[in-house]
Amino acid sequence: MNKSDLVDAIADSAGLSKADAGRALDALVDTITGALKSGDGVSLVGFGTFSVRDRAARTGRNPRTGETIQIKASKNPAFKAGKALKDAVN
Repeated sequence: MNKSDLVDAIADSAGLSKADAGRALDALVDTITGALKSGDGVSLVGFGTFSVRDRAARTGRNPRTGETIQIKASKNPAFKAGKALKDAVN
């Protein structure tokens, strides 16, 4: 399912126009992104939790040359599925 399929499904399920459903989806993604940027987590009970995880700096290897390189520390978004979502999928 891609974004346009998701917008169509939201529009059908909620009785909204496709334009309204698209704006609602964009607002949701923007809000979650903003919260993660500011260091907050987002928890949707029954669905899951979005958070930011820190990755430490590490030494890697360039596969083409075999040269060792330093990989900088970074922050990565993460999602942990909630129990209700896991149960629905299984």
